[in-house]
Amino acid sequence: MTATVSFESMSDQQIWGIANPIMDNLMDASTQLDHARHVRDFTDRMKAIVTPAYLQRVCQQYQSEKGYFSHRVPVAVFKRPNSVAMVWKQSFTKASGEFVAEMVLVHQNGKYWVDHVMVF
Repeated sequence: MTATVSFESMSDQQIWGIANPIMDNLMDASTQLDHARHVRDFTDRMKAIVTPAYLQRVCQQYQSEKGYFSHRVPVAVFKRPNSVAMVWKQSFTKASGEFVAEMVLVHQNGKYWVDHVMVF
C-alpha cells in the first residue's frame, strides 16, 4: 500500500527540490522539441492534451516570439492536501520583461506528476 503524500506537510524547500528538476526538464525538452522527454512526468490527462503536434506548434510560436527560456526565480508555493502549485518569475532570451511560469504537481502511485503547466 502506497502512503499518501500530503503537500501541506512538506516544506517549501522540499517542494522546490521536487519541482525545479521537473520544470528544468520541461523547459529543456520544449527547447529541443523533444515530445517524449517533455511529457515523461505528465499525468495521463496532460499527455492527452500535449500531443506531438500541439507541442511543436506551441514551442515554435513562443520561440519565434520570445526566444528561449532563460533565468527562472521561484516566487510562491500554494499547498493543498492532494496537489501543489508553484509559480516562478520567468525570463526569455528575446522578449523583455517578466513572465510567469506555473506548474501543478500531484502524487500518484509513488511518483510526482505534472497535472498543469504554463508559461505566460
